[in-house]
Amino acid sequence: MSNDSDANVLIVGAGPVGLTLAIDLAWRSVDVTVVEARAAAEPPEPKCNHVAARTMEVFRRLGIAEKVRNAGLPADYPHDVSYRTTFTGPELTRIVIPCRRDRFTMTGGPDCNWPTPEPPHRINQIFLEPILFAHAAAQPRIRIINRTYVDEVTVGDASAGATLRDLDSGKVRRISGRFLVGCDGARSVVRKAIGAKFSGDEVVQRVQSTYIRAPDLVHLQRHERAWGTGSINARRAGMVYAIDGRERWLVHNYMKPGEGDSDSVDRDACIRTILGVDAGFRYDIISKEDWVGRRLIADKFRERCAFIAGDAAHIWVPYAGYGMNAGIADAMNLSWLLAAHLGGWAPLPILDAYEAERWPITSQVSRFAMSHAEAELRRRAAVPAELEDAGPAGETARRDVGRLAYEINVRQYACAGLNFGSYYDRSPIIAYDGAAHPAYTMDGYTPSTVPGCRTPHLWCDDGRSLYDAMGPDFTLLRFDPSADTAPLQLAAQQRGVPLAVLDVGAAAARSPYGHKLVLSRPDQHVAWRGDAVPSDALALIDRVRGAMTEARGNRD
Repeated sequence: MSNDSDANVLIVGAGPVGLTLAIDLAWRSVDVTVVEARAAAEPPEPKCNHVAARTMEVFRRLGIAEKVRNAGLPADYPHDVSYRTTFTGPELTRIVIPCRRDRFTMTGGPDCNWPTPEPPHRINQIFLEPILFAHAAAQPRIRIINRTYVDEVTVGDASAGATLRDLDSGKVRRISGRFLVGCDGARSVVRKAIGAKFSGDEVVQRVQSTYIRAPDLVHLQRHERAWGTGSINARRAGMVYAIDGRERWLVHNYMKPGEGDSDSVDRDACIRTILGVDAGFRYDIISKEDWVGRRLIADKFRERCAFIAGDAAHIWVPYAGYGMNAGIADAMNLSWLLAAHLGGWAPLPILDAYEAERWPITSQVSRFAMSHAEAELRRRAAVPAELEDAGPAGETARRDVGRLAYEINVRQYACAGLNFGSYYDRSPIIAYDGAAHPAYTMDGYTPSTVPGCRTPHLWCDDGRSLYDAMGPDFTLLRFDPSADTAPLQLAAQQRGVPLAVLDVGAAAARSPYGHKLVLSRPDQHVAWRGDAVPSDALALIDRVRGAMTEARGNRD
């Protein structure tokens, strides 16, 4: 059995989380090896359908946002969410979301005019993942090993190793890296190897999901096309997502309480009921994508030099479309911490911040999704029997159900709070100042520079996005050109911490920035703020680089 040990970071899993982590690490000059059981460019299952604005901001700085936004549905295909009695039945309500052609010009939708250079994008994972794979494969610092299964993982203090089995030849070899990250999904080998245990709610919702080809379906609608179409009637509840805008669709049939597993109900009958078509309608099943909605979180995200991220660390019901996006948020948090340590300017304890920051956020966001799921389950259980009737009673029922469906679901399909509101309130590498973080909900938040919050976006006087101007490392945003930043710059230089000073002009007067100086981390979260550099500038630099790591409390 041969050995291989040339990676700074070894990543298990080449899904969107693993690939984005690899791309970001390579962008930060870290060598990465990614191991994946699928063949190169083999398409994934048609799972994730939504790239959040925060993820699009990540893709923007990595240079792939335009490619992602130009892929998926046709340019003029509405990204709306329509609720109807059936897919082909009367419309009850519609959540208006612009098509990609109108994404930057439309101003009237619930997710328009957000404070970001990159609004959300609706695209299925089958189109997203090949873009990430091609970009990763083109990076000289990234090596992807496909058709290879990780049989065993060993974790030490100074390195981690894995036993790899080539799925074509059967050849077995060992590989090692300074750090190892499991982005290998719900059945994670790495999670099991580090002894992490899932806990939470095992079953929230059972879903019989079917990927179909039905080229005639798009023409049977009574209303304008929509990216997502909810079917609401007293017989079945379902959701239909347009995959390519022409012939491929993903049909979710939400199982009723007591129905058991997906094989216990007539799949064809459920699909036809959701679509509102008779026995003569023809469609082909491409694949069965049945799933169980859960709310499970690992009790730890790290063991020595091994970490877990994405579905390996947390699983929840996919309301708000935030599963993959939360995993990419994990990856972006971990990436700069690993790069800081491997770059020599941050001691090993900086890595303690990963679990300290991400675990509480994961718990909180999962509860948002859980709360929304419970509201939807209640709504589905209370569909009026007269909903599809003609006459005044039916009209009243359709109006009332449509209003409730909109009120509940606009929060998940226009979830500004989940995109921008989350903050780190117990991190060992953030200099807190005693100010309270503003509360946020799934759909609402208040931009803030309280340390730990996302660095609020603004458009600079020269027209650039603040995020484009900041660059990859620590950025000291200066809103008063007379503020003396030299002591902090000198302290950073003494510790080898990469720090740039960015003078922000009059645009700041229209922003939530109320201090003369704001220190933004490499992941665009606020590390410190003030009107003058603190008297002990070295202490601040040591704080943010992980050289002062006393704990700030336990998990909730």
